[in-house]
Amino acid sequence: MLASSLPACEAAQMKLQFDANQDYQLEAIHAVVSLFEGQPDASQISVERDDELSSLKLTETGVANQRVITDEQWLANLNAVQEVHGIELSAALEMMKLEDGIDVGAFPNFTVEMETGTGKTYVYLRTVYELSKTWGFKKFVIVVPSIAIREGVLKSLQITKEHFQTHYNYERVEFTVYDSTKVNQLRNFALSNAIQILVINIDAFAKDSTEADSAAKKKNKGNVINQVRETGIAPIEFIRAAHPIVILDEPQNLETDNRKQAIARLAPMCTLRYSATHRNTYNLIYTLDPVRAYEKGLVKQIGVDSVIELKDANQAFVEVEGFKTGARSVSAKLSIWVNQAQGPAKKSITVKNGDDLYKLSNQREIYRESFIVNEIDAGEGFITFANDVRVRAGSPHGALTDTILRLQVEATIRRHFEKALKLHPLGIKVLSVFFIDRVANYRVYNEDGTVSKGKFAEWFEEIYEQYRAKPDFAGLRMHEGTRVHNGYFSQDKRAVSPFETLTGKTNADAEASTFELIMRDKERLLDIAEPLAFIFSHSALREGWDNPNVFQICTLAESKSDIKKRQEIGRGLRLCVNKDGERVFDRAVNRLTVIANESYEDFANQLQTEMVEAGVKFKREMVKNERDKITVRLKKGYDTDNEFLMLWDKIRARTRYRVNYDTGDLITKAAKRIKEKMPTIERPKVALTRADIIISAAGVNGKQTGFRTQSMEAKYVMPDFVGQVQTKTGLAKSTVARILLDSGRLADAVNNPQAFIDHAAEAVSAVKREVLVDGVEYFKVEGLAYEMRRFEGDDLMDVFASNVKAVENQEKTLFSHIVIDSNSNPERNFAQACEDNDDVLFYIKLPRWFQIETPVGPYNPDWALAYRNDRVLYFVAETKKTGSGDHVQLDLLRPIEELRIECGKRHFKNFEEVQFKVVSSLTELLS
Repeated sequence: MLASSLPACEAAQMKLQFDANQDYQLEAIHAVVSLFEGQPDASQISVERDDELSSLKLTETGVANQRVITDEQWLANLNAVQEVHGIELSAALEMMKLEDGIDVGAFPNFTVEMETGTGKTYVYLRTVYELSKTWGFKKFVIVVPSIAIREGVLKSLQITKEHFQTHYNYERVEFTVYDSTKVNQLRNFALSNAIQILVINIDAFAKDSTEADSAAKKKNKGNVINQVRETGIAPIEFIRAAHPIVILDEPQNLETDNRKQAIARLAPMCTLRYSATHRNTYNLIYTLDPVRAYEKGLVKQIGVDSVIELKDANQAFVEVEGFKTGARSVSAKLSIWVNQAQGPAKKSITVKNGDDLYKLSNQREIYRESFIVNEIDAGEGFITFANDVRVRAGSPHGALTDTILRLQVEATIRRHFEKALKLHPLGIKVLSVFFIDRVANYRVYNEDGTVSKGKFAEWFEEIYEQYRAKPDFAGLRMHEGTRVHNGYFSQDKRAVSPFETLTGKTNADAEASTFELIMRDKERLLDIAEPLAFIFSHSALREGWDNPNVFQICTLAESKSDIKKRQEIGRGLRLCVNKDGERVFDRAVNRLTVIANESYEDFANQLQTEMVEAGVKFKREMVKNERDKITVRLKKGYDTDNEFLMLWDKIRARTRYRVNYDTGDLITKAAKRIKEKMPTIERPKVALTRADIIISAAGVNGKQTGFRTQSMEAKYVMPDFVGQVQTKTGLAKSTVARILLDSGRLADAVNNPQAFIDHAAEAVSAVKREVLVDGVEYFKVEGLAYEMRRFEGDDLMDVFASNVKAVENQEKTLFSHIVIDSNSNPERNFAQACEDNDDVLFYIKLPRWFQIETPVGPYNPDWALAYRNDRVLYFVAETKKTGSGDHVQLDLLRPIEELRIECGKRHFKNFEEVQFKVVSSLTELLS
């Protein structure tokens, strides 16, 4: 007979089906069972006699598990299991022991790593049955870190009951959730010879310390399970005496010293740790990592819909990052736009009362209007300015935050409708989950006790009804917007029901309805006839809860979300089921879309980083490290080598330059460039991108599948256009003013002031560079030359192997290796050709310190060489990739690079015996 403390649910619309023959799950189960090789098998079990060679024994309180195998046998079993699964062998059996003086014996932890959504809970529940069937163990405790995970475990026990009973010949099993008001349940846990499964939240027995316990008891607030009763023993003794096998669900949340010691007080035979994201993998015995899970189609494929703000530095952006409270003052850390040499950038600053953001931003015009700090309230978490703008922590001012968030809601609803149109005819219910940063953004508890909608709820219903009315979705017959969404929150600020709805139900009714439906009545939630399809949660559903038919996950955060990517996607990775409860394996159907307020590239990179931190190993290209470095050595006696000295003497002189240009010509050309070539200045935009996330042995990568932009309406404070362009270009204000007026494009600035400034300054700077180079003239300075001794500073230089080419014949160059660009085939080929050509008398790759000053930055030519023809010729060569044909096309080079090369040509015109050329090969140089 199967006993359960679960309340009865309404008649289910479906019965979830389970496959008992999933190879990867059987492997994980067998890995645990094999750890106990050498125990007496279940057929030898008897609890009527005290038998030291039995997996059960009688105690003063009842029936207990008993380990017969030695530590040495356990380690041998562990190593055998690890060898089967290709896991590094443990050198010793890692053991844990209680440290507070209670002798419960040492015990080991064993780790099973399974990607979220692959049936971790099914695996460890079936492992319980297998351990009992094979070795006869009866006592099991499942420790969970949260209510949501507890409810998920209890639901799994309920829905797998018939499946396991049929598969294990109706073995007698009793499962109970620990209730501090019914501690007598633990007596039955100890006495019964049926399989006993106790589910308990860590907080039910981990809060008391030895010292604080007595004080807590006086206030009647201590953990009941640890308190000595009138019988003379504490309820926890019934668990301890049973010597249970303890299963830790999501053990990364149980790693504090207090929680580890609390688990030790249960006196486990061992712990079995199950998670996709372990912090520590003690005695790892099985691993199903994300790469294998995705490649085998065991979880949903992933897509990302990114909603990101294209650069908009026009708003008076202020974000509160934190507060610091001193003995006499309080300050706040803010993020604002700050003027920099290369344009405005977001920077962190610290402010106190009276500070002016206009000054702290290097006089950004958008902060001129009284952004002076008036009040800092660290307790309430806000800062107020003289213009009455109040900014709260977590709610930036002046960003397109609400625009982004609303577009995320719209993208989620759009994806939901598109998916429902395809899947509802197949009998597959579509669910979407929103994770929100503040409960008040979805549900507001008013001072008069009433409840009203937050902005997320209002946006949702408005946008949902718009999509429901679209002809494209008319056939779906979707429920009204007020009925399809609800929230589950672990806690709210006010002491009212966290499950209250907006439908007029009492708190108790709403709590029972929402909690039962979301947390316990998974089958009814999966029924298309059930209206609830969009779930809003603050944090309670981020771990431990999942539903196979979650197809969209959207995180709505006014500031950067701290939710982990693997945690976020984990709620929707499980393969979906149809109306008959049957798992659907079609990859085209099983696709989870994450609606994010970051680029898909950033999402993919962060997901890979988290996987690597969790121990996932990707097959990547060789990463550069210290072992890949080569030491480059200078040739001994280089300063007496005649060929080198002759070449060096020809190029060693340094030059200065002067520039002659006409300001009127600069104004004319710059105004024309802005007028004709500056791009159209548009309103700020939000980019909406669709991408596939591909997880493979090579890593996590994103592939863009769609892209569109949407213009935003915004009002701006007009900045000082002339002053900001002048700062960027270094020209006189009068010159800049004339250019902007003559360009005829000032009207464009209204659409996006900062974009206008940036583009105009870029155009003016480009023309300025061209004019300066056109007027540049070089001349030698007597006694000014490059110091030959500086080559010695490059001796014994360590360079990555991919950035050098070894020299076979060092007689006609300076170093043992030529330092080149690792991606430059022309340089590599040029060096090899110089080495092979007998007529090249000497060649050197010019060092980085051999720089020619130019109006557009220093220029470092590539090569210098001496070549024997009828006479000795001296060259300085710039090697570039070829364009069309065999020769370099200068118009393919970057503008700055082309201008610097032009300055190089003018520099070497002062050297009568040196020819300067831009080439792609040695042959081209000599032709």
